[in-house]
Amino acid sequence: MLLIQVTYTMRPGQRDAFVRKIRESGILDAIRGEEGCLGYSYYLPEEEDGTLLLIEKWTGAPAQKAHLETPHMKQMAAFKPEYVADTKLISCTIPD
Repeated sequence: MLLIQVTYTMRPGQRDAFVRKIRESGILDAIRGEEGCLGYSYYLPEEEDGTLLLIEKWTGAPAQKAHLETPHMKQMAAFKPEYVADTKLISCTIPD
């Protein structure tokens, strides 16, 4: 399994709007329905309103790479800069 932790530093006041846009556009459901997606969940650190945490779980790197090429990820990439100032990733492979 491939586990990825994505930490977004949000533009001021934009965290909730970003999560709402992803949900309302259908992107979140599309991602969760992708082949190889085992989990894709956003978390809102209560004490850090400028931070958004995403935990992705994939069957492996090929599934995650295919995910990055989907039309809905290209759609998200088009509007993401409006909401997100910085993105940091940490990934690890967990043996079966």
